[in-house]
Amino acid sequence: MTTALWTATFLLPLLVAAGLGALATRTSREPGAVSAFLVRLAPLTCLPALLLTVAPGAGQGLPLDVPWLLVGTHLELDALARPLVLVSALLYGSALAAVAWTGTDRGRDLVAFLLICHAGTTAVFTAADAVTFYLGYAVMSFAAYGLVVHYRTEAAMRAGRVYLVLTVVSETAILAAILMVAAAGGTRLADAPAAVADAQNTGVIVALLLIGFGVKAGTLPLHVWLPLAHPAAPPAASAVLSGAMVKAGLVGWLRFLPLGEVSLPGWGLTLVLLALGGAFLAVPAGELQKDPKVVLAYSTISQMGFLAALVGVALAAPELAPAVAPAAVAYAVHHALAKGALFLGVPVWKHHARGVRRWIVGAGLVGAGLAVAGAPFSSGSVGKYAAKTAVGEATVLGMDLVTLLPLIATGSTLLLLRFGWLLAHGEPETRRRGDAELGAWLVLVAGGIALPWVVTDLWLPVGSVPGLDAVTLWDATWPILLGLAIGGLAWWLSARDILPGWAAHPDGRALPPGDLVVPEERLVRSAMAHARSVAVAPRRVRDRVSDRLSSHHPTATAGRGIDAIETVLRSRAGRGLLLLGLASVLVAAEVAS
Repeated sequence: MTTALWTATFLLPLLVAAGLGALATRTSREPGAVSAFLVRLAPLTCLPALLLTVAPGAGQGLPLDVPWLLVGTHLELDALARPLVLVSALLYGSALAAVAWTGTDRGRDLVAFLLICHAGTTAVFTAADAVTFYLGYAVMSFAAYGLVVHYRTEAAMRAGRVYLVLTVVSETAILAAILMVAAAGGTRLADAPAAVADAQNTGVIVALLLIGFGVKAGTLPLHVWLPLAHPAAPPAASAVLSGAMVKAGLVGWLRFLPLGEVSLPGWGLTLVLLALGGAFLAVPAGELQKDPKVVLAYSTISQMGFLAALVGVALAAPELAPAVAPAAVAYAVHHALAKGALFLGVPVWKHHARGVRRWIVGAGLVGAGLAVAGAPFSSGSVGKYAAKTAVGEATVLGMDLVTLLPLIATGSTLLLLRFGWLLAHGEPETRRRGDAELGAWLVLVAGGIALPWVVTDLWLPVGSVPGLDAVTLWDATWPILLGLAIGGLAWWLSARDILPGWAAHPDGRALPPGDLVVPEERLVRSAMAHARSVAVAPRRVRDRVSDRLSSHHPTATAGRGIDAIETVLRSRAGRGLLLLGLASVLVAAEVAS
C-alpha cells in the first residue's frame, strides 16, 4: 500500500503531464476530448500525496528505497516533510482545479508545467539523499520557467529571463555545494549537516548554500525575480510559486546547513541581517506598486525574511536549532496556505466582486490576510508564536530578536492594506454564478484556517500552540494595530495632499517592480554594448588592411578563396562538418593504436 502511494505520488502527475505534452505536438490548437479529460483529471493526481501524509505509519516516516533508480533513490516522509507535502498537495490541487475548470489561454500547457512542478516540489520535500534532492530541485526550478512565461507577453519574457539567470546561478551554487557535501560523507541528508560541520571547507559550502537556496527563498539581494514573475504569471502559478516553491529554499537550508552541529556566528549574523533587511525594505517597495500581485510578491519577500532570520539564528546558536527547525516549518505551513489563498483570490474577487458572493469572497480574503499578518485566533498566530518561543533570548546587534520579529507583522499589515485597496478599486469581470474556481479557492481558504493548527499541534514538536491569555493575545495584536495606525495616518496625509505625489498616488514608476534588477539590467546592457564595440573595432581595422592588400596583391584570387573557406567554416553546417571530421580522425587514430 505504501509503495503504491509513493509510486502514484510521482508517476500520476508526470504521466498526465507527458500525455498533455504529447497532445500539444499536434498541429491543431483545439483541446480535443482526450486533452480536456487529462486537464480535468490533473487535480486528482495530487490526491496520492495527500493520502500519503495521513496513511498508517506516516508518523514513522514511511521510508522508500529504490536502489536501482539513479545511484539509489531514498525517500522519507519525516517530521519536516510531512506537513509541507500536505499543504503543497492541497495548494497544487487547488491551483490545478482553478485552471482546469475555468479554461485559461493555453490551459493544458499551464497544467502540464504545474504537474511537473508538483512532482519536483514533492521530491524536494521528501528526498532523503542528495542526488534525489538535487534532481527534484532542478526539475521544479526549470519547469517553473514555463509558468513564468506562460502568457508570452513582453513582461513575461523579461521576467522569465531574470528568473532563468538566477535559477542557473542557484543551481550552479547548489550543485557545487552538494558535491562538496557528498565528498565529505553527506550523501544521505541525515548525515549532511554533520558532514558540512566537519568539512575542511565549511565556510565555502555554507556560502554556496546560502546563495543557492537564497535565490529560491527570495533573500535580499537575490529576491528580484519574485516581483517580476508574480504579475507576469497566471494567478494559479503565482499561488504555487509563492506558496510552495519558495519553501524549497527553506528546506534546502534545513537539510544541508550544519544547524545544531557547529556555531557559525559570522554566517548566522550575515543571514539574519540580510533577512531582516529584505523583510523591512520590502514594505516601502511594495507600497509603491500599483499591481496587487506585485504587492503580494513583496509581502512574500518580507515573510520569507522572517523564515530566513530563524535559520540565521539556528546557524549562530546550535542549541536553538532543535526548536527553530519545527517552528520554521510551522510558519511555512501557514504562509503557504494563506499566501496561496490571496494569490488565487485575485481572479476570484474579480469574477465575484458583485452580488451575494462578494461577501463570502471578501471574508475569505480578509481571513487569509489576517493569517499572513499573524492576528490572534488566526493560523498565522501559530507560526509566529512558535518562532517567538524558538528564538528565545537571541539578539542581533544588541537588540532582542523577539522585539524585531513582530515588526514584520506591522509591515505585512501595511502591504495587505495596499493590496486590499488595489483589489477593491480594480475592474471586476463578474460571472453570473459560482464555478469550480470559486469552489477550489474556498477549499484552500478552509484548509488555511484549520490545517496549521492541527498540523502544528499533532505533527510538529513546537511545545504548544498559542493560548488565550492576555499577554499572548496582546503580543499578536499590537503589531497589527501599529500597522493600521500607520496606514490610517498615511491615508489622512494623502487625502490632504501633504504627501508628495509619488507617495500619495503610487503608480509603480517611482520604484519599478524588481527594484534592484532595473539598474542591474542597465549595467549589463552598457557592458554588452561596450564589449561589442571593443570586439568590432579590431575587426574593422583588419578588414580595411585586408582590402587594401588584396586589391594590390597578385594573389588576390587566392585570398578570396580563403575568405570563401572561412565563410563556410563559420556556418553551422561547416562547423558540423569540421567537428565530424575531427571526430573521425580521433576514432581512426584510436583504432590504429
